[in-house]
Amino acid sequence: MTDRPSPRDAELVAAAAGGSDAAFRALYRAYARPVYWLAHSLVGSAADAEDVLQETFLAAWRKLPDLELAGDSLLPWLVTICRFQCANRIRRQQRDRTHTAAAVDEALPATVDVEQQVMDAALVERVIAEVGTLSPLDQDIFRLCAEQGYAYAAAAAELGVSHAVVRNRLSRIRTRLRGSIAAERA
Repeated sequence: MTDRPSPRDAELVAAAAGGSDAAFRALYRAYARPVYWLAHSLVGSAADAEDVLQETFLAAWRKLPDLELAGDSLLPWLVTICRFQCANRIRRQQRDRTHTAAAVDEALPATVDVEQQVMDAALVERVIAEVGTLSPLDQDIFRLCAEQGYAYAAAAAELGVSHAVVRNRLSRIRTRLRGSIAAERA
């Protein structure tokens, strides 16, 4: 079942608990395969099994200093950790599926309001037309900050201007857009 004789596990655990990376690597090499296959049988996918394997050995690494090895082999202890990690992963996946399904249900409107969609499309066209009348620098600032979500400092660095220039110009651009759109609606 393992590549190492069992009595050696106690020595390796003691050395790894003392901080020996080589001892921990030896334990990993000896038990990674059986832990992986257990995880794979419980979670059902190779990617999740690899993640559980890593989580199992990370938890083991953290708990080794307090471990008192009950038998000759470290494997039963690793199997217990692996089972807990698998259970946690399965619960997390179920919770994520539930929340994702609920979010999708909330995001879907009960009915489609065609009139609102036409009004929104017209608003977008007006904003695009108004942005087209701005100076090239103002267009770049609007594109980076409003469209692409850049922070003021990142947009300033991209454009080679100061943070204050981006902040002040973007404020003026927004005021101008609000004013022109309000005037068209009235």
